Amino acid sequence: MQNPFSSNYRDKSDDELIDSAVNGSVAALEALIYRHQHFIYNIALKMMGNVQDAQDITQEILIKIITKLSQFKKESNFRTWLYRITFNHFLQMKKSMSELATESFEVVEKQLDSIPSQALSLLEESEMRDEIEETKLACMNGMLLCLERDQRLVFILGELFNVNHDLGANLLNISKDNFRQKLSRARKDLYNFMNKKCGLIRKDNPCRCSSKTKGFILAGKVNPDNLQFNKDYLKTIQEVIGQKKDEYDDFVTENYAVIFTKHPFQEKEHKQIIFNRLINNESLSNIFSLGDNDSMSKQ
Repeated sequence: MQNPFSSNYRDKSDDELIDSAVNGSVAALEALIYRHQHFIYNIALKMMGNVQDAQDITQEILIKIITKLSQFKKESNFRTWLYRITFNHFLQMKKSMSELATESFEVVEKQLDSIPSQALSLLEESEMRDEIEETKLACMNGMLLCLERDQRLVFILGELFNVNHDLGANLLNISKDNFRQKLSRARKDLYNFMNKKCGLIRKDNPCRCSSKTKGFILAGKVNPDNLQFNKDYLKTIQEVIGQKKDEYDDFVTENYAVIFTKHPFQEKEHKQIIFNRLINNESLSNIFSLGDNDSMSKQ
């Protein structure tokens, strides 16, 4: 899987797939979709903190890209064109229920405090390790929702997906200084909250993922029979993106953000679900029927 956010990313393969897709090859269109779908979905999942929302938003973005594909004139590189469409969609869409329920760090703090802590025995910790990890992921995704949407996107790109400041500014169509300022503010806000509250950052903080797990289950925030985040996955974000090498500003921390990069990078469940939605979408039916002799949907 080629990382579209690496500095040595080349658009040649994209251009070849675009030419074939515009000429009617569904196989080429599928390959182009799969080449970028995982990254769009995983950023959407961090932006929204909700699997269903992430799937819906990824579908909406891919529909935009597919319907506008013939308008791409290669005056800029495809990565820039595609991800500007993607990030504009993130910034302009209506607030989700998850966002409305998580307005600020103060709200999240009150929500966490309202969930009783219950220490687990060593046996329970072993038996509930998947649920404990799900609790951690759900809680940390909730923290991200406390950031303003533009700050959240910059943090996800710059901190989790290791997008350097030049590329990040270009993809968001803002200045490099603006990108750096938003990233610096997001880092500080998130770190200040975690340093105050989270036991993952400071051992003397009382909030522990394991002790909150039963409470999260009782509150309906974690469903042991239907885990949303800690599901079947192959790699972490860090493993997909590579080692962090981007520059830091003058705000020095104990690299708390590495905890976020160890979150799952989801590739499996959403892949066919979203593509099946696309090929059955009424507005795209003509596009997908152009080359249905080579379509994976017939396999």
